[in-house]
Amino acid sequence: MSSMKHAKAPAETTVVVAMSGGVDSSVAAALLVEQGYNCIGVMMRLWAEVGAGEGSTNKCCSLESVHDARRVADALGIPFYLINVEQPFKQKVVDFFIDGYSHGVTPNPCIECNRHIRFDYLLNYARRLGADYLATGHYARLHRGADGKVHLLKGVDDAKDQSYVLSVLGQAELNDVLFPVGDFPKPEVRRIAAARGLPIASKHDSMDLCFIFDDDYRRFLRDWAAEAMRPGPIVDRRGRVYGEHSGLPGYTIGQRKGLGIAGTPEPYFVIELDYPHNTLVVGPAAELGRDRLLAERVNWTLDAAPPAGTRAQCKIRYKAQAVDCTLFPLADDRVAVHFAAPLRDITPGQGAVFYDGDLCLGGGVIARSEIAEAIFAEQVEQAVTVA
Repeated sequence: MSSMKHAKAPAETTVVVAMSGGVDSSVAAALLVEQGYNCIGVMMRLWAEVGAGEGSTNKCCSLESVHDARRVADALGIPFYLINVEQPFKQKVVDFFIDGYSHGVTPNPCIECNRHIRFDYLLNYARRLGADYLATGHYARLHRGADGKVHLLKGVDDAKDQSYVLSVLGQAELNDVLFPVGDFPKPEVRRIAAARGLPIASKHDSMDLCFIFDDDYRRFLRDWAAEAMRPGPIVDRRGRVYGEHSGLPGYTIGQRKGLGIAGTPEPYFVIELDYPHNTLVVGPAAELGRDRLLAERVNWTLDAAPPAGTRAQCKIRYKAQAVDCTLFPLADDRVAVHFAAPLRDITPGQGAVFYDGDLCLGGGVIARSEIAEAIFAEQVEQAVTVA
């Protein structure tokens, strides 16, 4: 693992390691300690629902997780601190999640957590401590390019790659972070943990939303955004009514199962979530695909937008396959994305992340279709003609 900025001996380099009590962050800390870095383990206490009984602790910082992280830190001989980040996490991540569903989009809270909490709040905390770097257990790699900039690359384990949720980072952050496990496949990371006797070597990965204690986001929204979970009609493009939905946030674009409708001439899918009219629009597969999207709040990891007409690949969900696209950067941190073939599950609120092979170019938030079409009508066709 190479240093991304000034060359200092490891013993003279202080690294704050974001610890969660899991395998990845623990191995990240172990690798850095073995290389001689001066490490400090820090864990964040995040917001959790009140009144959830035994589940009222955020799963990322449960008592068990804190205990595991502290045991790892003790085994490695490094100091360990638990810091309270409940208020900014609630404001920047949980409220964002609730507000997104209330306004007709399907938000990705993990991207917002990286944008505002891990690589803003925690990174600045590390800087205030005088640390040279913040290290995390993310599966991604860093490389100093010939242009002198730090390139964010996919992790070697394609199944675990997390560059998608790191696409919000720019040069100011990438120069000050380390991803020690990004060069290893997950089985090797577990082997490293076991070989070093770390007490969490066999611990399961955490996959669900950390702040929802029972993993039921529909229940969470009923409790925290009841207005968004109002029942309403299920209709097709011609206005025929097929039934009643139980709240638009419970559905996703492209969904077929669980619609509770009958009498359709062929299999019907969710085509649109019409929030202004609280209507679930369904239709055949032929009505589902879109060959372009508009992304907002776009960040470019190299701090500069690529030229209009740049060929790239795009992922529209964390676990989606990257597909070929053409990028047309616009004003106001927006980018129009054109695909060679229609995609069936473009979902407003999710991240659209762009790649050139293994290099993560950046990403943005998929805009609602009515916003996208208005922008396309004004700007994109002209950009395509010029290109």
